[in-house]
Amino acid sequence: MTWLTTLRRNALGASRWYRMWSRIAWGLLHPGHPLLAHVIPTRRCNLSCGYCNEFDDSSSPVPTEEMLQRIDRLASFGTSIVTISGGEPLLHPELDRIIRRIRSHGIICGIITNGYLLTAERIDRLNRAGLEYLQISIDNLHPDDVSMKSMKVLEKKLQLLAEHAEFQVNINSVVGSGIRNPEDAALIARRAVALGFTTTIGIIHDGSGQLKPLGDREHAVYREVKGLGKSWYARFNRFQREIAHGRPHDWRCRAGSRYLYICEDGLVHYCSQQRGYPGIPLQKYTREDLSREYHTEKSCAPYCTISCSQQIAMVDNWRSPQTLPAFRPAPRQAPSAEPLVQLDVSVSEEG
Repeated sequence: MTWLTTLRRNALGASRWYRMWSRIAWGLLHPGHPLLAHVIPTRRCNLSCGYCNEFDDSSSPVPTEEMLQRIDRLASFGTSIVTISGGEPLLHPELDRIIRRIRSHGIICGIITNGYLLTAERIDRLNRAGLEYLQISIDNLHPDDVSMKSMKVLEKKLQLLAEHAEFQVNINSVVGSGIRNPEDAALIARRAVALGFTTTIGIIHDGSGQLKPLGDREHAVYREVKGLGKSWYARFNRFQREIAHGRPHDWRCRAGSRYLYICEDGLVHYCSQQRGYPGIPLQKYTREDLSREYHTEKSCAPYCTISCSQQIAMVDNWRSPQTLPAFRPAPRQAPSAEPLVQLDVSVSEEG
């Protein structure tokens, strides 16, 4: 990496930091707009991880014009951050155009990817499109029958990111039931920090996003990853401590208002694990819907591990009690394998 690349990356990082905190400050002052929206441009994925229930191997990408309309609609609400997920978002043929549209509205833009399709040329295109952060989940050191997202397979992709990416890169590792070697998470986190990335650790949840407490080995790994850095973000984690110890967390979920999950069909959901609620097309979603869901209590909240909802709610937990009757999800049949959720314990080389 040249000194010019390093200088540009640092300048972009400072700008990103300022914009993020400006958005948080605006959110503290004005609770009537979404802070974070997840959008799905394609449900198709090039992998088939055993724990994931958010993909298929046949869906066509959402037409680009429809995606742009959804972005414009989110912008009309004053949305602060849009994260592009999937499926595998890099499979969308006009992802760069979607990123540019998000950035044209002044919205912070990121993607969650499995990393397999990254090349030096693709990373440079993401730079030019204005991408601001990228996350890859790495589940183990060596691929197995549950996940191919291993350090062995993705090491070269990480090196390309370290050399070429001008956006923030976060590596997410995993602990919890069903993970054969929880100690892999600590090794993955150390490698991420060595490459100059931030790192987070995920915890297994069930098919409704509910809690599965950590065992002794997982707790040890969790504490080690937390101790890798002294980031302010790593300390801002009361809900993470409750989750790790299997205790209910007292908070006010603002999903459907401050946090929106927009599926490939363009419907608004509370999150990836509560599809169907409220299930309204984004183009028909109104500020009245945002207000209703802001004040609606969610009965699934005490043992929820959906960190996106948890983190966004921190902005409003101190105010506006939820006065509308509790939403109670219908019973769901558990999927054949359990999805993962990021449990953010961010650390970086800078600490």
